Amino acid sequence: MMLALGVFAQTSSAMFIHGTPFLLPALTARGDSLPAAGALVALPTVGLVCTLIAWGYVVDRIGERVVLVAGTALMFVAGTAAALVDNHIVFGALLFIGGVGAASSNGASGRVIVGWFPPERRGLAMGIRQTAQPLGVGLGALAIPWVASHHGIPAALLVPAVMAGLAAIGCAVGIVDPPRPATKAADRANPYRGDSTLWRIHAVSILLVVPQGTLWTFALLWLNVDLGWSLAGAGLLMTITQFLGAAGRIGAGAWSDRVGSRLRPLRQVAIAAVIAMAALAVCAWTQWWWVAVPLMVVASVISVSDNGLAFTAVAELAGPFWSGRGLGIQNTGQNLAMAALPPVFGAIISATGFPVVFALAAVAAAVAVPLVPGVRGR
Repeated sequence: MMLALGVFAQTSSAMFIHGTPFLLPALTARGDSLPAAGALVALPTVGLVCTLIAWGYVVDRIGERVVLVAGTALMFVAGTAAALVDNHIVFGALLFIGGVGAASSNGASGRVIVGWFPPERRGLAMGIRQTAQPLGVGLGALAIPWVASHHGIPAALLVPAVMAGLAAIGCAVGIVDPPRPATKAADRANPYRGDSTLWRIHAVSILLVVPQGTLWTFALLWLNVDLGWSLAGAGLLMTITQFLGAAGRIGAGAWSDRVGSRLRPLRQVAIAAVIAMAALAVCAWTQWWWVAVPLMVVASVISVSDNGLAFTAVAELAGPFWSGRGLGIQNTGQNLAMAALPPVFGAIISATGFPVVFALAAVAAAVAVPLVPGVRGR
């Protein structure tokens, strides 16, 4: 029950945060420039990154249930209000507030699962929990562009808003805070002092989110603009890739349980991301579409497989009295990178085309490989 509710809450958050980039075709069709539209759809991510650590502090202090209910309810209110306003400034502000609510589930849902599952099953459980992100993106790719094209941009935001409302009800009824060990002074010691392991994991995750964010934000537009696919067809393919990515996260989590390490699989995934994104850049540049499209699917699966590994490693290393803040720092760095990608890479695409940003994503993954900390014991 805790796993199911954690996945559902995080899926609603992922749909709100990462589903808004699927409004890009509708925003550009109404006359917005790509950099301006990219800045607008990044506002939920901005709201998220501004409050992730604060939500983590609250989780460390008062527990997971209150945070999950409050955050998903705030998403519901902000998304519903955004569907009812005409003013663009108010619309953007509500997107920001919805992102604030979405931040709550990032640490809290992970903490619920880490608290209720033993280490030898935790990788698989967290892999299942991490499927919430590609599931949210996939459902958003399937529903949001269609609703926006048929009923308008504000109405499209009702899709994640309604899901968040259902998540708030479910968490209020079903979530139970996991037990914590007896408090000792050593338990509350800052795990960031005197050890660079957590900081290195955060840096690796920031770099590996570049391939993930590039494909999530621009792959649909690439299929539509460069390859001439319809929005419906491109959205369907993006949905399929996200479901495949969800399976990849489960597999990566089970792999980490089997080998007794989160970091060894993390390094292998980083290497695979370098190869996949570099190959995609070459094929997109040479217009080998029959190879580029399958490569985009493969790269999309690989680029999401590292998140659960890093997320679980941070929660385990930070401990029960710091993991809320540790996961907040983890997701803050990732989402700052995710927020910067739409306007920055949008401007690069406008100037040079899609293959260049695919190549830049491969470079970011290559920098991440040597930063993965050395493998520890089980």
